[in-house]
Amino acid sequence: MRQLASRCGTAAVLAVAALAALTTAAGPASGADDPTTWSAPLTPDGDDTNVRSDAGALRLDSLVGAPASVAVDRPEGTLLSTVHRLTAPAQQIAIQLDDETPAGSAVAVAVRGLTAGGSWTEWSPVDPRSPATLSAPVSAVQARTVLLSGPGGASPVVRSLRLTAQPGQARSAGAGQSESRQVYATREGLVDRKTANGHVILNRDHFVALPSRRGLSSPGSGDYTVKVCAANGRCEWAPVWDVGPWNTTDDYWNGPGDRESWQDLPPGLPQAQAAYQNGYNNGRDQFGRRVANPSGIDLADGMFWDGLGLRDNGWVTVTYLWNLDGLVGTVTSGMLNVRSGPGAEHPGVGLATHNAKVLVECTVGGGGNLFSGAGRSPKWLRIGPNQFVSAAHVSLPASGRPC
Repeated sequence: MRQLASRCGTAAVLAVAALAALTTAAGPASGADDPTTWSAPLTPDGDDTNVRSDAGALRLDSLVGAPASVAVDRPEGTLLSTVHRLTAPAQQIAIQLDDETPAGSAVAVAVRGLTAGGSWTEWSPVDPRSPATLSAPVSAVQARTVLLSGPGGASPVVRSLRLTAQPGQARSAGAGQSESRQVYATREGLVDRKTANGHVILNRDHFVALPSRRGLSSPGSGDYTVKVCAANGRCEWAPVWDVGPWNTTDDYWNGPGDRESWQDLPPGLPQAQAAYQNGYNNGRDQFGRRVANPSGIDLADGMFWDGLGLRDNGWVTVTYLWNLDGLVGTVTSGMLNVRSGPGAEHPGVGLATHNAKVLVECTVGGGGNLFSGAGRSPKWLRIGPNQFVSAAHVSLPASGRPC
């Protein structure tokens, strides 16, 4: 029987129980801001969702409606802080939070950092009692504050958020992480609803949902991109713009030491799959719902039908590109054809969406410095086995090696 992801199947963006521990407040520190300790502005702008500033404090803007991935109709809102540049590399981030959380409401803060290679670490939850330890030294920090209303609709309030960068000791980057895994994929649908990052879902859209906010890209961004390949050989490179299905704290691609929840499960095994196939957690997700399929990823309709050529839910191979090292390019065109060879005469084998990240293995058709004008600029980029894209539609930070 065909099972498509639904509003119930794509889980709530935040679990109240998981967030309750984040509500302990600490008063803001005194003294002027500096590059080591700073206050996050609480003024929303274009990349924020359903939050407003009220007398200098942050609160939910509306108590009506919920993102597409919400299983329980609980309004939420998200504020992304401006990026703060550091004068020295840091590995741990501590916070002081002055908030008010009416019964059942919650405030969750996460941070990420910009590494020397120019990529972002995953979002790491942080609360006033324990700093977040990032996967590598970082030169800049961004905070994300999520507000979740109480059952009666009461909004939490954030009066101040201060952050402090500390040297610390970095956790092992990539330890136990899954580069590529076979997981069960379901079609998200939910056209005209909002995703967890505030994107309004379009007809035949192209993005994915994963059951954790740790790899959630900001609106229009491909900071966290997955490569998804179907059994028919077609692949698509697309950003993570939503949270689900089933769970919201299941970063199953991480190892036991880094995985936020279900740390007794093997890396790469989604909790929903373990619950459905093996009766793990009595066959239920983090919200106590009976898991009806083993899905570990949701695919937007256009990716499902057009990018991968799928007609039903099924198993796909997913690569979590932010876990990999190498030359990373950004797709600058609206939708880029991926071809089986370095030329437009080769058949298409997939798509790469606008702003998606691609890992460039090597270049074809040129040499020399890509930006200096010396030599010939590459015409095609190999981004996987028998997978090539036109270099004219990919922005690169440096020249790649010839194939």
